[in-house]
Amino acid sequence: MPTDSNSRALTLAELTEAMHAFVAAKGWYAPDSARAQTPRNIATSLAIEVGEVLEHFQWGEVSADPGALAGELADVALYLLQLASLSGIDLQEAILAKLAVNYDRSWD
Repeated sequence: MPTDSNSRALTLAELTEAMHAFVAAKGWYAPDSARAQTPRNIATSLAIEVGEVLEHFQWGEVSADPGALAGELADVALYLLQLASLSGIDLQEAILAKLAVNYDRSWD
């Protein structure tokens, strides 16, 4: 569901809503779920998925399978959206605030 019916890009809030709908549909928010959706578990899953992104560049500068890389990047993004949401963080605001801080930083 990358775009809505008007073929426009979705906002972070809309992507987060779509992610929550998927997780709920799978039953992973249920109290007795074997895949408890806690911030710690999601952070762990996020780190694992980032490792899977790194595998694409283990022996070269370019991924041999851009389609598979796209899937791994999507997994990272979904876990990041979920972690921010479960932690009560507005990811869009956090990104903009971090960019503002970084403009004033020097990496000399």
